[in-house]
Amino acid sequence: MDRSDWALILGASSGFGGATALELARKGFNIFGVHLDTRATLPNAQRTMAGIMETGREAVFFNTNAADLAKRDEVLGKMGERLQAGGGTVRVLLHSLAFGTLRPLVAERPEENINAAQLQMTMEVMANSLVYWVQGLVARGFMGAGGRVFAMTSSGAHRVISHYGAVSAAKAALESHVRQLALELALRNISVNAIRAGVTDTAALRKIPGHEDIARLALERNPHQRMTTPEDVARVIGVLCGPESHWITGTVIGVDGGEDITG
Repeated sequence: MDRSDWALILGASSGFGGATALELARKGFNIFGVHLDTRATLPNAQRTMAGIMETGREAVFFNTNAADLAKRDEVLGKMGERLQAGGGTVRVLLHSLAFGTLRPLVAERPEENINAAQLQMTMEVMANSLVYWVQGLVARGFMGAGGRVFAMTSSGAHRVISHYGAVSAAKAALESHVRQLALELALRNISVNAIRAGVTDTAALRKIPGHEDIARLALERNPHQRMTTPEDVARVIGVLCGPESHWITGTVIGVDGGEDITG
């Protein structure tokens, strides 16, 4: 591991992003983190940053909207200044943005239907923003041969869950983007994969109506009789960052202890 290697984590303050930031720091990566936190949740990002620095690695975090194109360009500009000053490249990108509208497509009352703006926002944040960040990294020369791109998907991409329609569509689109990016980046020797985690007790899960039932069913179905943890996922991503994994690209990798195969 080159001590000038960086990982960029979108959604770095907690959940899969936070756990992966810490795991990659332990493996020798410096961490760029993008997160969107209020004063109440900002301590999550601060704890993650402190954990990274305890490993002896650098942590440069940006509290901003990763789905805003102007903010993206601003962050990439600041990253460029840091890379130019200290050398190095971005070897890993993790897209772990969990912000979408959880409303029915067709509700009992029409005023409770999801609307066009909410559908578009969910798709932009949870799917299309992956493309924009990859475009920015490649165009600026921040990521080149040996790069690894990961995007967090879920079983909702191929299953139906109450109130999850917009997010489900975004996850399906995200997986499509992963396949297309893998094709287009193959000759640059950049691999692109989706990580399908099992049901995990995160802030994003707890926002889904009926999340208690989702968690209970996951416990019943999982052969290991426990739910997936962010650390389970982070460890797998850490393994996939090694040079031995370069031939794995364009696929959805299940990290769920066998949960998805049972139901």
